[in-house]
Amino acid sequence: MTIDDVPLQEKRQPLPSPWRSVDFRLFFTARSASLLADGMLMVSLTTAVLGAGYGAGGVGYALAAWMAPIALLVLFGGVLADRFTPQVMMIGADVVRMLAMLVLAGLLVATDVRLWQIMALMAVSGAATAMFQPGLASMVPQVAEDIQRGNALLRISEAMSALIGPGLAGLVVAYWDVAGSYLVIAAAYALSAVGLAPLRRLRTVRDEGDDPLLHRLRTGWYEFSSRPWLWGVIAIWAVYGLLVFGPAIPLGAALITEQHGSSGYGWIASADGAGTIVGGLLGMRVRPRRPLVAGACAMFCFALNPLAPALGWNFTATALTGVLAGCGFAFWGVMWATSVQSHIPLAVLSRVYAYDVAGSIMVIPLGRALSGPAADGFGADRILLFSSVMGVVCIVAMLCVPAIRGLGREPEPASASAAEGDGSAR
Repeated sequence: MTIDDVPLQEKRQPLPSPWRSVDFRLFFTARSASLLADGMLMVSLTTAVLGAGYGAGGVGYALAAWMAPIALLVLFGGVLADRFTPQVMMIGADVVRMLAMLVLAGLLVATDVRLWQIMALMAVSGAATAMFQPGLASMVPQVAEDIQRGNALLRISEAMSALIGPGLAGLVVAYWDVAGSYLVIAAAYALSAVGLAPLRRLRTVRDEGDDPLLHRLRTGWYEFSSRPWLWGVIAIWAVYGLLVFGPAIPLGAALITEQHGSSGYGWIASADGAGTIVGGLLGMRVRPRRPLVAGACAMFCFALNPLAPALGWNFTATALTGVLAGCGFAFWGVMWATSVQSHIPLAVLSRVYAYDVAGSIMVIPLGRALSGPAADGFGADRILLFSSVMGVVCIVAMLCVPAIRGLGREPEPASASAAEGDGSAR
């Protein structure tokens, strides 16, 4: 038997661990620092606005000022990342966010800060985040040969930052002051920029054309819309965000706090974070032939998230559902990110990922805004029960799409050959 007779799976050698790559360690450090800053930001912002006397309404305005530029500008962030390289855009974004946090810390110390000042600085930070996000997808394939394991490690870092960030912000505010928490956030963004700076030497695929901005956006849209598995997932995910993610967080938090107290809600939220870590660890080990199918099946567990408070389950059962929901969501995230990064050419990956981000997040604020009036009219428990049912329906719909169900781990060679024969490239 010759080597050509050996099955492809036996010929392949295991990919090296991402940890063996200096570039991945730098990127992981930078990403962890920025995630920690993001995790601290919400607590620090809420404390600053309430401390300045602007109430819950002021917190809502400040959050809207931060989120609106992300939704509006993220597509342009994808174009610029492909044009100037993700590293340049992400470093610049970190520097801008660091400066915005330093200015806000200075205002909190030196003056009676105005709400419009907080909103303006949060808008600047949100615009910088829109420039930062699209490049993330393009960086992973360049710093990790094992893309799936790299995504899993990043997902674990995200979970750890979500657990540690708010607590760290609370400690800094309690034992120092709110201005000090913004100094720590600024330092975290600075660490992110320092970690990314050496990665500028990577030979990033760069769009060197002179096409105008709108033409680049259209190119990204073509790359996005020409793949049924890609736009199919995002279309269904938008419905999921509106009907599941939107109501689940505010209404779930309110009901769980009512049923199990504030401390109970904190432990249940921590259980969700622990589940996310477990899901990331599973994402490092499990390598299904159909990643999107495996990830979608894991997302059935997330339907338990709104179901537990809707049915008033006891503390132990609710905490367990948090673990399962976090695990399923994290495993899906690893499978989805790996699929996108494996099937989309690097030259347009940032633009395509920007459409992914825009389609995934734009409807969630609308879902949250509508959840309050809906709960007033029908009851929070019924809305959450409806969310749980729709979570199952959306995942079943995803699995019914042939393009999603049939997507393998890597692009089919036949597709590439056909594209070359037609004289076109994806």
